[in-house]
Amino acid sequence: MRWYQPLLWLWASPATLLGLLPVPLVLWQGGTIRRVRGIVEIEGGVVTRFLVRGLPWVGGGAAMTLGHVVWGRNLQSLTEARDHEHVHVRQYEHWGPLFIPAYLAASLLMKLKGKHPYWDNPFEREAYDEAP
Repeated sequence: MRWYQPLLWLWASPATLLGLLPVPLVLWQGGTIRRVRGIVEIEGGVVTRFLVRGLPWVGGGAAMTLGHVVWGRNLQSLTEARDHEHVHVRQYEHWGPLFIPAYLAASLLMKLKGKHPYWDNPFEREAYDEAP
């Protein structure tokens, strides 16, 4: 572990805390929580329903990162998206509490430019380019 890793966790902690909010409900609904490569992964229950329904501007998704927490529809989704989502973890470590507003602003900017708010978002482009 890098000596400054605790600082990165602290910097990303507002989003991480948001990502951990559904833990009691997910566990009660039979979902699972595990730690993989230092990142908390959550799947099942309300998290799965949220990801299937998705966000209005991009629709559903297989996985989503909030700080050092990754939500997935199921274990297969988490496994397939892991490298991509870990790029987002590094982005949270860089941007900290500014990541969510920056991500949303980038999506809005892409939409205003007539581009796709998800596929053309520079944060997503970086994650797709860096993940194998």
